[in-house]
Amino acid sequence: MDGRGFSDARRRNASIAIFLGLASLFLVSEKVIGVGDLSFDWTNTILSWQRTAFHFQPSKNWMNDPNGPFYYNGWYHLFYQYNPNAAVWGNITWGHAVSTDLIHWFHLPNALLPDQPYDVNGVWTGSATILPDGRIIMLYTGLLNETSQVQCLAFPANLSDPFLLEWVKHPDNPVLTPPPGIGKSDFRDPSTAWLTPDGDKWRIVIGSMVNKTGIALVYETSDFVDYELLDGYLHAVPGTGMWECIDFYPVAVDSEYGSDTSANGPGIKHVMKVSVYDDNHDYYALGTYDAELNQWTPDDPSLEVGISLRNDYGEYYASKSFYDQKTKRRILWGWVKETDAERADIIKGWASVLTIPRTVLLDRKTRANLIQWPVEEVESLRGESFEINNVMLEPGSTVPLLIDSASELDIEAVFEIEGDDAEVVEGVDSSYNCTSSGGASSRGLLGPFGIVLLATKELSELTPIYFYIAKQSNGDMDYHFCADELRSSKALDVNRQVYGSSVPVLKGEKLTIRSLVDHSIVESFAQGGRRVITVRVYPTQVVDAPSEILLFNNATGARVRASVKMWNMKSAGIRDLFCVDQAL
Repeated sequence: MDGRGFSDARRRNASIAIFLGLASLFLVSEKVIGVGDLSFDWTNTILSWQRTAFHFQPSKNWMNDPNGPFYYNGWYHLFYQYNPNAAVWGNITWGHAVSTDLIHWFHLPNALLPDQPYDVNGVWTGSATILPDGRIIMLYTGLLNETSQVQCLAFPANLSDPFLLEWVKHPDNPVLTPPPGIGKSDFRDPSTAWLTPDGDKWRIVIGSMVNKTGIALVYETSDFVDYELLDGYLHAVPGTGMWECIDFYPVAVDSEYGSDTSANGPGIKHVMKVSVYDDNHDYYALGTYDAELNQWTPDDPSLEVGISLRNDYGEYYASKSFYDQKTKRRILWGWVKETDAERADIIKGWASVLTIPRTVLLDRKTRANLIQWPVEEVESLRGESFEINNVMLEPGSTVPLLIDSASELDIEAVFEIEGDDAEVVEGVDSSYNCTSSGGASSRGLLGPFGIVLLATKELSELTPIYFYIAKQSNGDMDYHFCADELRSSKALDVNRQVYGSSVPVLKGEKLTIRSLVDHSIVESFAQGGRRVITVRVYPTQVVDAPSEILLFNNATGARVRASVKMWNMKSAGIRDLFCVDQAL
């Protein structure tokens, strides 16, 4: 499209820039938690708007961790923690869905129920392993009572059934109980198995802790029924607390493809991902796996797992990946919880979504971080597009982008500091931090600038996704990628904060953002996926009036040139009820 898409920009710039600068007028409350009275009158219309159009979620009730994904006989299988009875945590069962493209899903009957003495209090997180002969092994954590965690084995009853509707629990369950020295409530979430160097046995890792040291226990087995605990720990980090949902997998150093879980040797690094229970974040580190010594060592001790790099710097937890042998990709999901009041979830009848599945690769430019990117299949949902190029954003200015709907979008934006504006600025904001910055209303010489999502016409609600550049006294630039929820909703019973982190930007690179907007969830990817931020937003006014998208530059000392392309997104049409005729 041509420049007519922002013909009203000039007369709106002044008022919008002033709005962005008046942070003191917008006091943000702490989150209201509980099931009592709500501080906002959530109507059915507003609550219905919050439900996503192309992210995976069950038709109703509570969902958390993604479990045991795999590809088999033409179908992707996804399992997840599910409460079939309510929109709050409890009665944990494994939900089950299938898809041919990772985007359009069919809900199946629940796969694993808490119906045995060893899992009567919950069928918790687990992983799948496909053996060379085609058999499928599913290991999961069962809960004997309120505190005793054990590991259990299940498998499909009929491998000729492409939907794997029926699952059988092994008669010798539980196959693993906590070893000496490990607390009975600190032993959970078995990983996908990988082959030993000789190729005759399998290994799995289970999360645990000793005192406040997070640890990874490794077991070896030839039949997935009898196990040997290997000496020592695969890895341990003092002070990180309980490790759960460990994901341990290889990434190729110089390849555009993912790696099978058993890959090792030259040209391979191993990712250690842990979900840290104490702070509910997913952390990862890159390192080297010595299978003979049963040890994983991080490449950079300053980027140790559990204290540094995160899969996602927003609301995101309990992620699980698998190797897709069909397309030679490693694919990753994460759980995104609600951040509103629990009472609102009960009223609307559902809680939580999963992220769009992401491909995972080693960043071959930095070799120090992962690249996460939405699977290409999501682009099949793209509809009408809008494009605008080389827009000059003066300090304190905005440009509205006119679109029909801002609730379901795929947006790609590119930003560049104009000319030598960044060079003439002396060292500024060297200690900048997204989370304590005050958000997009806090102005500096070189930021913030980016896009504003889900904005009302009066700008009483808005969600900026942006960059902020800090400059060291030696001239080096530090780039920060942030998401600001502080004014995303007028309701006081939702969480509102600023998320973000620093992001590597190499010489000559422009600054890029891709955001997937799907009603109450926004996933944003910076620099091609070096950093990701997922947020939940609960606007109260976008249902009654169209929301808007804006480009903005709230820096005081730099001009920014921006280009953007965005697509309206179609619904994924995730089916509430499974029908074999429809699927086939």
